[in-house]
Amino acid sequence: MIIAIDGPAASGKGTLAKRLAAHYGYRHLDTGVIYRAVAHALLTTGIDLNDEARAVQAALKLDPESFDNPALKSQAVGSAASVVSALPKVREALVTFQRQFAAGPPGAVLDGRDIGTVICPTADVKIYVVADPKIRARRRTLEARARGEEADEAVVLADILARDERDQNRAVAPLKQAPDAYLLDNSQLDIESGVRAAIDIVEAVRAGRQRV
Repeated sequence: MIIAIDGPAASGKGTLAKRLAAHYGYRHLDTGVIYRAVAHALLTTGIDLNDEARAVQAALKLDPESFDNPALKSQAVGSAASVVSALPKVREALVTFQRQFAAGPPGAVLDGRDIGTVICPTADVKIYVVADPKIRARRRTLEARARGEEADEAVVLADILARDERDQNRAVAPLKQAPDAYLLDNSQLDIESGVRAAIDIVEAVRAGRQRV
């Protein structure tokens, strides 16, 4: 089974997807970290984020072992990743990697911004996770401070709104809810309640399939 989790960043979908994968014994891939890794590679070498050719080279040289690098979680890398992810050839270079991951046994949970619409359009279950932008900004600010980083909540909110605008209006794989995706608003849910709601969605889909 393939479960696609999409939605804006800081909506809690990453943790939810990881917990969902653990619940079912599936593999988990945070696809956003792939773009963050490309962005980080460009930033550390001083390459223009809009240099598509160099960005593709970085994408093809990605080392999965680097995905746990704490530096990838920074606000600066996140903003840069949004720019890099809008480059058509970069997205094309990373599609195969993501689809191969999704197809492997025993099942997979992928979270990102175009999983249910582009990467895995035939996923068994699609969940689109959202949360109020102000709540997302608060969550991201607290996460940054927990890592010892300085974070201004107003600045974080402005960055979130700008990123959403950019991702929703990009020409390639824009951020949007797939027609057959279930909407999960976790603005007022803690992580346990969010995970439970996601499991309920998956089980409802599985029950529906079993009745066919």
